Amino acid sequence: MNLYTTFNQFISSEKLFSSSDSLLIAASGGMDSSVLCSLCSKSGFRFKMAHCNFQLRGEESERDEQFVRELAARYQTELFVSRFDTASYAEAKKVSIQVAARELRYNWFHQINDIDYILTAHHADDNIETVMMNFFKGTGIAGLHGILPKQGKIVRPLLFAGREELEAYAVENGLSYITDSSNASDKYTRNYFRNQLIPALEKIYPSVKSNLQANIRRFRDAEILYGLYIEQLKNKLMEHKGVEVHIPVLKLQKSPAPETILYEIIKAYNFTSGQVKDVWQIMDSESGKYIASATHRIIKNRNWLVISPAKSLESATIVVDEHDSVVDFSGGQLKQARFSVAKVELPGSPDTAFIDAASVQYPMVLRKWKRGDYFYPLGMRKKKKLSRFFIDQKMSLTDKENAWVIEMNRKIVWVVGRRIDDRFKVTGNTREVIQLYL
Repeated sequence: MNLYTTFNQFISSEKLFSSSDSLLIAASGGMDSSVLCSLCSKSGFRFKMAHCNFQLRGEESERDEQFVRELAARYQTELFVSRFDTASYAEAKKVSIQVAARELRYNWFHQINDIDYILTAHHADDNIETVMMNFFKGTGIAGLHGILPKQGKIVRPLLFAGREELEAYAVENGLSYITDSSNASDKYTRNYFRNQLIPALEKIYPSVKSNLQANIRRFRDAEILYGLYIEQLKNKLMEHKGVEVHIPVLKLQKSPAPETILYEIIKAYNFTSGQVKDVWQIMDSESGKYIASATHRIIKNRNWLVISPAKSLESATIVVDEHDSVVDFSGGQLKQARFSVAKVELPGSPDTAFIDAASVQYPMVLRKWKRGDYFYPLGMRKKKKLSRFFIDQKMSLTDKENAWVIEMNRKIVWVVGRRIDDRFKVTGNTREVIQLYL
């Protein structure tokens, strides 16, 4: 195989970039990135180089940086170098050295200006190792397609070629490069797969690498078809109501592969695959049970699962004065007007409250409801706790948490958007009316 020709064919078929794009090659000084620089140069692509010195291997790290500086000079291209205190970052973030290096590297790459694409030298063997690690750790179909040729600005134009093909090209073209001594250590998971597990598998299945590459291509196609079908099912199951998503429990349970569909829905709201079982269990529980992620909750509400943003339950208190025609609060806008009773048309909508002006003393208070609150619902002579009233109204947990009241002298005048207190209603003796409305 002519690596140069296949390289350009791969770029074209995968629509990775064009000759007019400005490229940034992540250059470690190793064989892979040295081959990538050579191929890009031969193909006439405009590129700059970026090198990360993670300061983890003492003199070797300094040697690598110096080698890349000389390599950039050879190609007469601009070089960016960043030195990271990787160990301190890993300790502060409570992550492994490998994760720390990856985060530092990509965060920095994206900060470099005037670049269309960032090229990394990942190749087919890297992809095989990634897929195998994902498989043994546990993954969905996305983890089985491995490293994609293009993700946003990140491009991997060597994924078509194996390590042996790159080495043959380097020898044929007299390329110099350096070797990272840590690649020989099996203490890193990837190195163990590379140095021990895959060679052992090749003794049993000599074509294991080419077979896995073919599988990766099939998994990519399967994921595309899978994604199309999942979107169709999600559109049938998900009902968007404001900031909430409502999912009918019975319809979900009768769907094909319901737990898989459930995961594909909830993962967008920061729920993990491990929480699917918990969500599944609350579908058969009483209303009000919920499962939380960092940003959302899934609440069982009768025959529905309701996905809603996690909100603070702290009460806010807003003073409403006589001359406040509009009051902003988290539930929207409360508006106020005063006029003659002759202009009132009863009954009004739930979003409107008509109050006998003679019964009102300012200031009133707009606040979230709290446990122990009670009022005299319109038409009733006996008081009722709001918690009981909400149950009778069949309000969901999120509706309850978002309920507000207008209060005056420690008496609830209006459960906002629901019902007024009977003590403040318009009567035959009413002359002026205060209208409160949303």
